Amino acid sequence: MTSADPSRDPSLRDPARVLSCAASHVASRDESLAASLRRERDHHALCRAALAAMVDGAQEHVVTGEDVSASGADAEVLGYRLRSRAKEMRELPEGPLFFGRLDFARSDSGQAGPGPGGPDSESDRRGAAGDHAGQSYHIGRRRISEHPAAPPLVVDWRAPVSRAFYQASARDPQGVEVRRRFGWAPGSRGEPADLTGLEDEHLRDVRPEAGRAESRILTSEIERPRVGPMRDIAATIQPDQDDLVRADLAVSVCVQGAPGTGKTAVGLHRAAYLLYTHPQRIRRAGLLILGPNPTFLSYISAVLPALGETGVRQSTIGDEIARHPVGGEDDESAAVVKHDARMAEVLRRALYARVSPAAADDLDDLDDLAVPDGSYRWRVPAGVLARIVAGVRAEEPPYAVGRERVRTRVVRYVQERAELRAGPQTNAWLQKVSRSRPVGAYVEAVWPKARPEEVVAELLTDPAALAAAADGLLDADEQKAILWARPPRSWKSARWSTADLVLLDEVAGLIEHPAGYGHMVIDEAQDLSPMECRAIGRRAAFGSVTVLGDLAQGTTPWAAREWGELLAQLGKPEASVVPLTTGFRVPEVVVELANRLLARLDVVVPPGRSLRKDGELRIRRTDDVLHETVGAVRRALTYEGSVGVITADSEVVRVREALGAAGVEVADVDQLGARVTVLGAGVAKGLEYDHVVAVEPAAITEDRGRGGGEGGEGGGVGRGRGLGLGLHQLYVVLTRAVSRLDVVHARPLPFE
Repeated sequence: MTSADPSRDPSLRDPARVLSCAASHVASRDESLAASLRRERDHHALCRAALAAMVDGAQEHVVTGEDVSASGADAEVLGYRLRSRAKEMRELPEGPLFFGRLDFARSDSGQAGPGPGGPDSESDRRGAAGDHAGQSYHIGRRRISEHPAAPPLVVDWRAPVSRAFYQASARDPQGVEVRRRFGWAPGSRGEPADLTGLEDEHLRDVRPEAGRAESRILTSEIERPRVGPMRDIAATIQPDQDDLVRADLAVSVCVQGAPGTGKTAVGLHRAAYLLYTHPQRIRRAGLLILGPNPTFLSYISAVLPALGETGVRQSTIGDEIARHPVGGEDDESAAVVKHDARMAEVLRRALYARVSPAAADDLDDLDDLAVPDGSYRWRVPAGVLARIVAGVRAEEPPYAVGRERVRTRVVRYVQERAELRAGPQTNAWLQKVSRSRPVGAYVEAVWPKARPEEVVAELLTDPAALAAAADGLLDADEQKAILWARPPRSWKSARWSTADLVLLDEVAGLIEHPAGYGHMVIDEAQDLSPMECRAIGRRAAFGSVTVLGDLAQGTTPWAAREWGELLAQLGKPEASVVPLTTGFRVPEVVVELANRLLARLDVVVPPGRSLRKDGELRIRRTDDVLHETVGAVRRALTYEGSVGVITADSEVVRVREALGAAGVEVADVDQLGARVTVLGAGVAKGLEYDHVVAVEPAAITEDRGRGGGEGGEGGGVGRGRGLGLGLHQLYVVLTRAVSRLDVVHARPLPFE
């Protein structure tokens, strides 16, 4: 591998590394490394000019688009698309416009050139590496060209040809002769990023058994200190991550990712890839990023815009199913029962208990249904009516569909007899019969309208109704746990809890299928309850999902212990479970500490491993935890990057006050970009800090074991998992560090 500009980075001159300037002579390059940098800087300047022209062109189309010969709805749609395109172009973040380059070897025939339409065209999707023989392509976060018909100055990282940048190796070069990576320094005062170095990896000059060469630029980018929102990983995607990112739209996949393996980034980059590869299908069917809480969504919010994708919906399960604001709270025993999969059958029974053919005795005619037709009356025998209702019940359609199906079949019975007597009937006649009072009264009697709120409220306020619906499913104690202690006068005055909203969504889904998405990315999925999974599954019934999580980080009472059951509840039992075990962010010393704790958890997952050898771990026992915490934070501030001080939820205020009294400026967890953040262990999941100070692990473990944190309403330990959940919570805390970890404690450590 060849390195450029060693004067800027003396470490690149290490002769022991494959990254060696001497490799430039092996490659027989006739240009100096300094000349290569000048050429690449000139190319970057050209790309910036072209991008500026693209932005101006997009804005110009918005202005002139109103003059095209479209009208009405077509003009409105066109205008929306043009404005969205211009907004997307204007909001592109500042930064390098490319991060890599591929030089393809010439073919034996000497021919060169991409497939028809360019390296990122539809025809190239079917081409082999030979189609690009002799060509060079810069790889970046979005396509840049001087005009639409011109060859790209930068190829989008999602284009088919770009895959070789992530997958090519000495063992399988995929037609690539040289893979070049670029090192960048941030520009100052609004200036563009500065190209500071480059590395060339000569894939054809290395023995296949040598494996992948180490790249200092790649390593530096992965280990770069972070403050603020999560960054994209387009420049550093690894081969196993790339396989997941480029999985087909029709494929549902579950990623069991150890800490620091980039599972969240993989899910977000897969979303960006699908938007690029199937833009019309995804935009039409919809794409949803589902996260565990608003703080997490804020943390990841900048990734997709950095990849050129704006307007993607990011939400939580609570927001997706919210029919009412949360006004009530369940204790742990009630929350555990309400989130249990058995509640689905309880609710189904409660809803369909309203359907009864015997309810016809409320009508004037006890036996048959009389349907008026002018001066004539058609009679539908009671036996026919009972068979109609029983037949619809057996088909198990959504409740609202079943109601209309009963109406339709009653009308059809009348229609058939009317046509035998008087010939074909008009649509107006059919509508008149369908809307007649006797037909409507019969349908309402045997298959009444139902509101989710009415069904759930009756179930939670009427012990007899609950006992009938829960017979053989919930025992007496479980039924008592979910009954409202102070029933409201009606469902309209009910104070719904978070778990109640899940029940309402289940009934709403039984009545009518909700709108769905073409693809859903579900992060921190291990914490979802069976009932939450069912809610998500209803919205992914006709689409695919990317499930992301780590069973070892499950901290809710209903957290999954294995993926098979959770995937079945999502309606995707066929999804493959792919483990990611190699970490690139969390240092080896931190992973080894976490693996000691992993052995005590009640899940079976492969232990993680890390490629980073540079991390630091300090375990400090002290009689004054707050004083030692202040000292640990002050030491952390001597380094670059963010500092996360993570403590038991019940201790957040005390720790924040101690740091404030010592003159350390601290921020809340939702203030992204702060140097020092104090947060409870319950909200740490999914976040990362360069330096973590874990305060009193025993308190973190006990706090979660008593039901603290975000494990659902009132937390809850349920099913005897109290201490186990606390250990899971501690596992989460320890693995938030991506460079250095301080553990401050006075009490014995749970992992000792």
